[in-house]
Amino acid sequence: QVRLVESGGGLVQPGGSLRLSCAGSGRSFSSYVMAWYRQGPGKQRELVALMTSGGVTTYADSVKGRFFISRDYTKDTVSLQMNSLKPEDTAVYYCNANRGPTLTYWGRGTQVTVST
Repeated sequence: QVRLVESGGGLVQPGGSLRLSCAGSGRSFSSYVMAWYRQGPGKQRELVALMTSGGVTTYADSVKGRFFISRDYTKDTVSLQMNSLKPEDTAVYYCNANRGPTLTYWGRGTQVTVST
């Protein structure tokens, strides 16, 4: 069974940091694009950051310079280091693995709340 399991969410004050992790199992994800998406209250799901199998990264403008994606190809994990968090970063964060329209997997999500 293919699974993506996120961890590391929680409550943090504005300006703080969190590190999210996603562990894949059931197959190798080394050839997949690994990404983090988020869905805030009343908002559509949006791409936060991705890393291709070749290590190329893309970030949403709203998180550039604050969030950093990394992955361990041997362990099928992807992480998201989130710094200088803002209240508008509050959302459920989802891990995604994608290798085309019929080969895409999602985790169940982890809640990140930025609040005083």
